[in-house]
Amino acid sequence: MSGLLIVTDAWHPQVNGVVRSLDRLGQELTKQGIDVNYLTPLSFKTVPCPTYPEIRLSLTLTRGVAKKIDEINPDYIHISTEGPLGFLARRYCLKRGKAFSTSYHTRFPEYLAARFPVPVSWSYAALRWFHNRGRCCMVATPSLKRDLEARGFSRLCYWGRGVDLGLFRPREKKVLDYPGPLLLYVGRVAVEKNIQAFLDLDVEGTKVVVGDGPQRGQLEKQYPDVKFLGLHEGEDLAEIYASCDVFVFPSKTDTFGIVLLEAMASGLPVAAYPVMGPLDVIGDSGAGALDEDLSVAVKKALTIDPQVSLDYSKQFSWEACSRQFWSNLEKDGA
Repeated sequence: MSGLLIVTDAWHPQVNGVVRSLDRLGQELTKQGIDVNYLTPLSFKTVPCPTYPEIRLSLTLTRGVAKKIDEINPDYIHISTEGPLGFLARRYCLKRGKAFSTSYHTRFPEYLAARFPVPVSWSYAALRWFHNRGRCCMVATPSLKRDLEARGFSRLCYWGRGVDLGLFRPREKKVLDYPGPLLLYVGRVAVEKNIQAFLDLDVEGTKVVVGDGPQRGQLEKQYPDVKFLGLHEGEDLAEIYASCDVFVFPSKTDTFGIVLLEAMASGLPVAAYPVMGPLDVIGDSGAGALDEDLSVAVKKALTIDPQVSLDYSKQFSWEACSRQFWSNLEKDGA
């Protein structure tokens, strides 16, 4: 049995697309006979990340990470995040002459620039240094691959995403009783998600926000008519999706957007900007509406037959996603 170690600074109890993707990836690979282990902040003392207290930063040194990796002794090492554990695992691999792969989940330079006066070029230089020493760097979409190649990233390959079609599905029972149509956002409530572009829309219906984050308190006071439901997962989250009419995705910095798949699998057409992520996931499929004017996109999405979005979502399976990931490792000997 082949063994895989996934090194990630993003892990439970965080709730985001990276954590959900890595967790489900491990479940699917285990079904396929792979021995999957994780190296996460749960193995070390941590401190809260500035401006993101729910994100825990590991307090350890190279020898602490090296000890954990030596104990697991994996055949393959995949470094998923560019945090403390990711950097230490990378150092370990380079020092020991061990091959490793990486993946690019988040447009961190844009996130950082939204909060601090750090030039995007500096952040991309650091990320290029981090990823280009791996045997391959996995990206979710063609547009992200083109963008990173233009910035000097090398050895890029595709690793798509999937959705749990058994959990996220249309349901007859509606758990939300607000004036319709119901316009839903699911994700972190943070400045880099551009959520205010959604909340400022002058459109008919009720805006519903599911998720938590540093902007939530401020936005709840600023937008008293918006329904902020907080964090929901699993069955509760799936029921909320199925109770709404359109999914609104205001982000301009996400590289994919797992929530897009969850929404479509629940029968919700998507309204979004024509940017990386929505362009790749939705494109000209007819399962959503993309427009530079988000209110126009919402109005168009409300006219889309939910069955179109539902049918389109069925091509995104976690089984295929995990096989693609494993194929990248075997092909590149990572």
